[in-house]
Amino acid sequence: MTKKAAIYARVSTPDQCVENQLYQLREMAARRGYEIVHEYTDVGSGSKARRAGLDALLADAHRRKFSIVLVAAFDRVARSVKHFLSIVDELNDLGIEFVSARENIDTSGAMGRMFVTLISSIAELERSIIIERIKAGMRRRRLEGLPMGRAPLAIDRSALVHDRLSGMSLTQVSKKYAVSRASVVRFTRTAMKGECTQAGEFRPAMVLAPAECIA
Repeated sequence: MTKKAAIYARVSTPDQCVENQLYQLREMAARRGYEIVHEYTDVGSGSKARRAGLDALLADAHRRKFSIVLVAAFDRVARSVKHFLSIVDELNDLGIEFVSARENIDTSGAMGRMFVTLISSIAELERSIIIERIKAGMRRRRLEGLPMGRAPLAIDRSALVHDRLSGMSLTQVSKKYAVSRASVVRFTRTAMKGECTQAGEFRPAMVLAPAECIA
């Protein structure tokens, strides 16, 4: 009997593309012979305990709509050990397996459960160390009177926006101006919002395809 699986994917910001995770998880499901019954997605920080996609997944889990949950990585589900383990425990109580692609671990057995606890603890420790290092660096720069944040990009933003709205792809524009695809999206959105504010109505030269995502 084919097992029914649910996919959960999350990105931290709107500029990131959730499709990258979904594509990977669809491939995994196909290799294992799972039937995907639903895909749940969220956009936002993993530190938030309440998320629409995650809440919907858990609600459907209680309705027994699937027997397996596939995720790209542990940190896509939660950023704290307490929250992560509460989700895994809830799924386990319902008899639902939890499978993570990056860590190559599932919770169908005791060994998988042990690794979930261990790796989650290490991930949270690593995140705490990184945050503390960033804060220490910011304090040092503040005491030394140095500027905070990223240095502004020395590019012609008007030309970049014009090229993007004229039909150039994200990749072409990012290569031409030597900036990331995320920066191209950010500059374009900022320019379009500015036009809307000044003119009250904005008609871009082209409509950006919603399928275009940031790598």
